Amino acid sequence: MKIFNIVFVVLFVIFAGLQYNDPDPYVWMPIYLYCAFFCFMAIKKKFYPLWYGVGIVIFMLYAGYKVFDNNGLIDWLQRHHAESLVETMKAEKPWIEETREFFGLLICVAVLAINWVYGERVKAKFN
Repeated sequence: MKIFNIVFVVLFVIFAGLQYNDPDPYVWMPIYLYCAFFCFMAIKKKFYPLWYGVGIVIFMLYAGYKVFDNNGLIDWLQRHHAESLVETMKAEKPWIEETREFFGLLICVAVLAINWVYGERVKAKFN
């Protein structure tokens, strides 16, 4: 698990840094740094189930919004036939940007959930 969290600390910090030129870095930098912080704490064997839950709920709600947004996931799947999300890193099409953000949120949720489950197992092992 230590390697998992080291990898995600590095990735989330890189993701946050790449948001600098994004139209809404004030939203995405804190999201990625939130996840990086809790991965860093997990490396130190410090787990915060309440804060994992808060992040998961908020990120899932935001991801739900990204599904139904005018240029969101459904739009990308139905109207744009799931065109490639990785042709270019400059997202000139709003449905590409919104869909990428949706998947970024899912990555955050997955990592927080994995740390939550692992933290509970570690806690149970020592109790």
